[in-house]
Amino acid sequence: MNPEQLKAEILKKVEEYYRLVHQPQQEAAFVPGESRVNYAGRVFDHQEMTNLVDSSLDFWLTYGDYSRKFEKKLAEYLGVSWALLVNSGSSANLLAFMALTSPLLLERQLKRGDEVITVAAGFPTTVAPVIQYGAVPVFVDVELATCNIDPIALEAARSPKTQAVMVAHTLGNPFDLAEVKAFCDRHNLWLIEDNCDALGSTYQGKYTGTWGDIGTSSFYPPHHMTMGEGGAVYTSDPLLRKIMLSLRDWGRDCWCESGVDNTCKRRFSQQFGSLPRGYDHKYVYSHFGYNLKISDMQAAVGLAQLAKLPAFAAKRRANFAALYNGLQGLEDYFILPRATPGSDPSWFGFLLTLRDGVSFSRNQLVEYLEAAKIQTRNLFGGNLIRHPMFAHLQAERDYRVVGTLANTDRFMHDSFWIGVYPGMGPAAIDYMVAKISEFVEKHG
Repeated sequence: MNPEQLKAEILKKVEEYYRLVHQPQQEAAFVPGESRVNYAGRVFDHQEMTNLVDSSLDFWLTYGDYSRKFEKKLAEYLGVSWALLVNSGSSANLLAFMALTSPLLLERQLKRGDEVITVAAGFPTTVAPVIQYGAVPVFVDVELATCNIDPIALEAARSPKTQAVMVAHTLGNPFDLAEVKAFCDRHNLWLIEDNCDALGSTYQGKYTGTWGDIGTSSFYPPHHMTMGEGGAVYTSDPLLRKIMLSLRDWGRDCWCESGVDNTCKRRFSQQFGSLPRGYDHKYVYSHFGYNLKISDMQAAVGLAQLAKLPAFAAKRRANFAALYNGLQGLEDYFILPRATPGSDPSWFGFLLTLRDGVSFSRNQLVEYLEAAKIQTRNLFGGNLIRHPMFAHLQAERDYRVVGTLANTDRFMHDSFWIGVYPGMGPAAIDYMVAKISEFVEKHG
């Protein structure tokens, strides 16, 4: 065999291995009370595995052809100009925020002490870069109906130091983008959409993550698509793209791709700072950056997953609808999740919030479901400012709170969510509905 024939034979064997080992696991019949109902999980077929092995045989371990293809396809899917792959959704949030601190933004550069409006009902990595940089997060409450940022609170939260809004779409349900975007436009503020739980969701027919200046995604296994580890930032602003590319790739000023030299044809003829004239442009640094790239093998998996994303989103919507229809009769006990008006969520999970006065607690129900092999999750951090990581921070100096965060605390005490991921079939949905109904009948 020549090398190409051998590679084809290897990839054929990989497909056979998938059908022998992994396909039976994914297609196994659900047995109520015996099979575990995970809140999320990877859904894949032989294409992800053959892409992965194909990339490994090339042994180009860093950013490469699959990464370039993935970035191009993701940008096309979202309808933005550029997407940049990174090694996690947390890194995507870090990169998006740090881009706003670049001196290249001139008078719009975010500086230490400036304020960023956000919410405490969420995941910590939306807020962590703000605090780590030395900016001040300003926390406002969320709406009880959607668990998303309350747009009415924005004006009260704004101060002369406000420079940005950075907030997530909760469990795939878009926040009120029209109101938030109008607020940002009115006051010339940056808008970063943490889209890690909402890839494929739309608001007024346009994808979430594309309304603001920068959107972020996570490709960790529970999310809408997976590369194992990985994430992305995306934008249509050429200056922000230039800044994020620099910050992602060590902070360098050069834009040559890995393994490529002298794209600008001026590698040894330019003047930068007080460096010697002609200093190698590949080693000139315009930002204090990082190495946040992924491997090409991860991108190979992601490229196969991206082709499945529309089907994944459709299945999430169908599973959500089935849960909603099955639990509608329990609305005396639970506040059921509702889509933001004008949106079509690609749901990440199904949030249940106990109504006032019910005779059981969130933990009692959660423990009952977990004992029945139904995986549950709290709404991430609940109220982030109540966590130990805030113990050493000083209110009004390191962060501000506007209002009481009453709904945030309500979700912290009384809410949990269950899964709707594409690997979940009708039998699992029916089982969850049955066990929740059974618990309410016993304790309600």
